[in-house]
Amino acid sequence: MDLSQQLSYLPLFEGLEKKHLEHLAAIVLKKKYQRGQTIFSEGTPGTGFHIITSGRVKIYKAAPDGKEQILHIFGMGEPFGEVPVFTGRSYPANAVALVDTMTLFFPRNDFIGLIKQDPSLALNMLSVLSMRLKRFTALIEDLSLKEVPGRLAAYLLYLSEQQKGINELTLDISKTQLASILGTIPETLSRILSRMTGDGIIESDEKRHIRIKDRNTLELLAQGEKRLG
Repeated sequence: MDLSQQLSYLPLFEGLEKKHLEHLAAIVLKKKYQRGQTIFSEGTPGTGFHIITSGRVKIYKAAPDGKEQILHIFGMGEPFGEVPVFTGRSYPANAVALVDTMTLFFPRNDFIGLIKQDPSLALNMLSVLSMRLKRFTALIEDLSLKEVPGRLAAYLLYLSEQQKGINELTLDISKTQLASILGTIPETLSRILSRMTGDGIIESDEKRHIRIKDRNTLELLAQGEKRLG
């Protein structure tokens, strides 16, 4: 599979004509990062954006005391670092490879040049960015308005939809990372998972497999209409 064909399978460029894909392939750079390696830091110039071809990337903000708030964890096929492409500003958060990761990097100046030639590229990106903004708005709402059990319930429901497993899902991040996303600590997260298991809402095992047994109760928790006993 050549690079332009590989790009055609990415949601960000879905539906583009072959000539446009070939133009993109001409500017892209392949990047490789080791586990734990910083891809970019908050405040550094936004020189371009990435699309993950393998691995996972954590996007996070760091407080002066070292505490992290994870904003996103992205996987294969997902773009990140694209906001500065349009704003011309610095990266608004940090990005680090959670595992050995490979990306396709699109330099800002070259990409903006292509957009000027063909605005349809921007329309595709705006669609993806709109969905991401919706997810980020939901995260902020969860962190500010819901208690931790409700945040966890909402995340499990979201993950089940993303993995299309109906009531079967797999946590692809550690409990420490999940706790950071939910704005809590690992000990609290473990207690809530245990209570959900004890109440017959979910089942889980040591391999991070989770089965939703009582979806209705999980949805009520996510909506804030029910609390754990």
